[in-house]
Amino acid sequence: MQFRQQALAKLQSPEELDLPVRFARPQGWLVLSVTVVAMAAASVWAVTGTVTSTIGAPAILTHGEGSYILQSPVAGQVTAVLAKQGERLPAGSPVLKVRTAQGDRVVRTVAAGRITGLAATIGQIIQTGANVAAVEKVAHADDPLYATVYVPAENAASIPEDAAVDLTVSSVPTQTYGVLRGHVKSVDRSAQSAQEIAAFLGDSQLGEQFTKRGRPVAVLVGLDKSSSTRSGYKWSSKDGPPFDLTSMTLASGSIRLADQRPVDWLQP
Repeated sequence: MQFRQQALAKLQSPEELDLPVRFARPQGWLVLSVTVVAMAAASVWAVTGTVTSTIGAPAILTHGEGSYILQSPVAGQVTAVLAKQGERLPAGSPVLKVRTAQGDRVVRTVAAGRITGLAATIGQIIQTGANVAAVEKVAHADDPLYATVYVPAENAASIPEDAAVDLTVSSVPTQTYGVLRGHVKSVDRSAQSAQEIAAFLGDSQLGEQFTKRGRPVAVLVGLDKSSSTRSGYKWSSKDGPPFDLTSMTLASGSIRLADQRPVDWLQP
């Protein structure tokens, strides 16, 4: 009853027009100002700023022409292994001696290169077409290395020409020496099968490894040169590793895509 009387008394009293009205506290104005400034900055950044995105994929260091698998043109018993793993040979060099029904035959390299693997041993019986060696196509010791990055086929079209690439090399401690620098030279627009990759790398296991998640596209990356590092290539660190790089070394590549403005994401 007391509260009802107070309410009636307030209704009967004149309006308190002479009292100031406080619309917002100073803290409220501060929050509002910060919000407006942040929204304005975000709008400007959306129009003028850029966002960088990358594609990550497995890679391998090779020479530009890749490798090939040397197959025996004859069947018989291996009586001698005439080449050594790691040896660089000209085209037509002897690799194996095989005793056949027609006499001894010599298996020779098809093209100049370096022996990266020997699959035949003395005393082994081999059939015609058997894989006996893997040969990397490199004629000179100073032939440059490249990186081949096996990118998912659906991402190939988004890779710009001459895109920057960072390569994390499996044999190089990244925390100490950083990443290897390079740029895209070419993008193969057709997806590759495990057999095609194996033929290029001279290794069937790598063909299976790079196609575990589907048929990828091969991206050829040229390594940036540097005269101030031991490897002869540019690294994110000043000196890079204190040793030379070798071909057939596994790596992972991060390819930089074209920069985009955030406002473009809103367009259909």
